[in-house]
Amino acid sequence: MQQMAQEQVNERLSRVAELMPTEGIDAVLITPGPDLRYLTGYDAVPLERLTCLVVRPDASADLVVPRLEALAAAASPAAHLPRHTWTETDDPFALTASLIPEARVVGVDDHMWAAKVLGLRTAMPGAVQVLAGPLLDRLRMVKDADEIAALTRAGAAIDRVHEQVPSLLRPGRTEREVGGDIADLILAAGHVAVDFVIVASGPNGASPHHEVSDRVIEVGDAIVIDIGGTMPDGYRSDCTRTYAVGDPGALYRERYGVLQHAQDAAVQAVHAGMTCSAVDAVARDLLTDAGLGDLFVHRTGHGIGLQTHEAPYIVSGNDLPLEVGMAFSVEPGFYDEGRHGARIEDIVVVGPHGPVALNHVTRDLVMV
Repeated sequence: MQQMAQEQVNERLSRVAELMPTEGIDAVLITPGPDLRYLTGYDAVPLERLTCLVVRPDASADLVVPRLEALAAAASPAAHLPRHTWTETDDPFALTASLIPEARVVGVDDHMWAAKVLGLRTAMPGAVQVLAGPLLDRLRMVKDADEIAALTRAGAAIDRVHEQVPSLLRPGRTEREVGGDIADLILAAGHVAVDFVIVASGPNGASPHHEVSDRVIEVGDAIVIDIGGTMPDGYRSDCTRTYAVGDPGALYRERYGVLQHAQDAAVQAVHAGMTCSAVDAVARDLLTDAGLGDLFVHRTGHGIGLQTHEAPYIVSGNDLPLEVGMAFSVEPGFYDEGRHGARIEDIVVVGPHGPVALNHVTRDLVMV
């Protein structure tokens, strides 16, 4: 994904402005993080010093930056926006407030540090603060062609890592040793950061977010490998496959076959207009019918983009209809405490004619 052009920044700011009246918001304030990068392309460093994008309903926007960050802001795709710099002895919160003196309802980004939320609240005692997330999520949930291309590259990169995982799995190695090797492979595949590495062997597979430990891998272990990273353009990868060292046993193989069918069915069911909860139900109902429903302890999926977890969430009760361009994981699993676990995860984009999976490494149980 190339650096954002000025026209793209302006277009995204205009879309924010169009939605502000529907949310009853007079101004949106956004500090460093994924929302700022999405709207302006500026990947600002989150510091104790305030950097804040101010967006108004007429689509005009200003950027408040500490003086020592002024050159970085000037070199970013947000360079054309009016910048208001402040020095160490200035009050950046008062400066921000002065740019929107008439605002009575102010939307703050969901990831703004509490210290900054409170500083802005003090500087604008007459304004009510609300979360800007519902507004920004409506924009970020639907990916454009450049974003889908970025996620496709991320999916291919993490697939290349999974293709090499079987060579790392053998009795006598610890989860931590395998995890270290995988982290190196994630970077070698083109990521600039390792976001997470889960190597959950044997009974540890029953903990969905186990990460790694010093447990030694044994013959007969099933191993859940859930990995992801950040690409140079900021977009994320996330893919889970399950492996086994030797034969994990007939019960496990039977359960895994049910899971594989449930995951594939949920992926294939994806289409525009279907609700998020309906996708969840496809996988959950099949696992429940096979007696595994109580062992499926999490939602079926989450959106992905500049964050690994973002809207939309594929979960029971979320009646949001899918739209072309939405990207999310489909990752049912089963987790039998004290025994074993399994998960299969692909990133899927809602295409004009159905699902487009971005991960293509085999979903079969790979026994090494």
